[in-house]
Amino acid sequence: MEDTEDMETRLLLQPWASVCFAESTLLAKAYFGNAGYALLLCDLSHMWYERTDTQIIQQRSKDLNKRLTAHASSFLNHLRSLMCPLFEGQPTSSTSFSCQLNPNTLTLHVKSELSGLPFHWDFYCSVAPVEMISRHLVRPLMAMSLALQRQVQELASLLLQKDAEIEDYQESGAALSRERLKTEPFKEESFLQTFEVKTLPQACCLGDGHMFTSSLKQLYMAVAQQQARAACKRQWEASGAPESPEHVSTQDLLVEPEPEKGKAESQSAAAAAQCVRGTRASHTQAQKAQLPVTKTKRKKAKGLFS
Repeated sequence: MEDTEDMETRLLLQPWASVCFAESTLLAKAYFGNAGYALLLCDLSHMWYERTDTQIIQQRSKDLNKRLTAHASSFLNHLRSLMCPLFEGQPTSSTSFSCQLNPNTLTLHVKSELSGLPFHWDFYCSVAPVEMISRHLVRPLMAMSLALQRQVQELASLLLQKDAEIEDYQESGAALSRERLKTEPFKEESFLQTFEVKTLPQACCLGDGHMFTSSLKQLYMAVAQQQARAACKRQWEASGAPESPEHVSTQDLLVEPEPEKGKAESQSAAAAAQCVRGTRASHTQAQKAQLPVTKTKRKKAKGLFS
């Protein structure tokens, strides 16, 4: 059985997605487990949140779908199948969504079908506390900005090294065989000034709500995983346990609920197989590198520099 803390951690590890409801574009993330779901919606000014358990789901299903009788897990699986395409930007034509915003609440209405009968569901979201806004949006975005800044610094350093390498070739008498490949030496200050003038204004246009691209979603998930590990370690140390939770892996944090356990296991197996293949390939390359090499007559290099 999933507890509240476990569901909160799993929700943190989900990426944000841009969803459109009529004229409203919101950021959304959700987690559907065996014992309930958690949903977050944000318009960059406010954030709304709902967490339910099986008891609430069973009662709400009776109120909204009097002709349907099923276990709470069936409704959870159906809600997951309706919401996932929406988060992926491919909602099904047989499902409609509408959003009703009040001063302190946000209600998301869903209309679809289940077993050939009309299916209705309402997500009743209340204003999220400040701590939740910080945990799911502010702190991850700050960590992402620092990570991207370090990435830019490393790329700039790499470009300067490449320029020094090209300069050494030129001083040795090498010349480009194709003039169109010639580039100017990289100047970091000029690059940053051009970026602020041309690229930055376009990047700051968040009116359409599409602020999380696929690569940024991956980065967000990586940052969230690090935060989840850090929180787990702090809790472990506070409990006075003799061992550190270093053995808790990302796969442990991302493990799916029971209905999708087989899928998660197959993905883990595929990842393990890929890792083994990569290890074997590296070992083979290392063996090839250790083989004796026969000296051959040195020839004049041909390619980029003639």
